[in-house]
Formats: sequence, C-alpha cells, structure tokens
Amino acid sequence: MASECKITVQVCYVTGQKQFLQTVQVEQGSTVQQAILVSGLLDDVPGLTLATLRTGIYSKLKSLDTVLKQSDRIEIYRPLLVDPMVARRARANKKAHQLPQSPKL
Repeated sequence: MASECKITVQVCYVTGQKQFLQTVQVEQGSTVQQAILVSGLLDDVPGLTLATLRTGIYSKLKSLDTVLKQSDRIEIYRPLLVDPMVARRARANKKAHQLPQSPKL
C-alpha cells in the first residue's frame, strides 16, 4: 500500500563535463524542489543552489513549487553563456565577410 502513495520521476542536469540523471521515488503531491533535494543533485554538483535554479518539466519552464505527476522529467537549465540573437548575428556577419574564392587560371 505504501508504494501507491509514491510516484517515480527523473531529475536531469547536464554540463559540458558532467551528466546527472537520477530516477527517484517521491510522495504523491511532492514538488519539483522536493524531488531535486531527494535526488542528491545539489550534493553531486558543487555550486548549484535552489535559489538560482531554473527548472522545467519536459522543456516547459516550471517553478520549484510545481506539483509533480508520475513519470515527470525535471530538467535543470544552465544560464546561457551568449544571448542567442547575438550569436546568430555574429555567425551571419562572419559568413557575409567571407569572400568567395575565385578559381585559379
């Protein structure tokens, strides 16, 4: 009967050097924050704090107090290093400034 009150969710976080994917069982009615704490992510990845985390469930931004459902995948998002629009402009400028090579005769 105790297992009927629990749900299974995944907590995932990825950096350039490390992948964290933990499946955890939490009580029905648990929040994103509670699942992150149970997963051990904050112990495994130094420097992460609940106060600064941006989280989502299946690529949709969610707050730490969001109540979980069976089989949810909690994703922890890293801050962007470069604004995507700035990066796109830089790529476009680089491509525009490359001169086509003329064939040698």
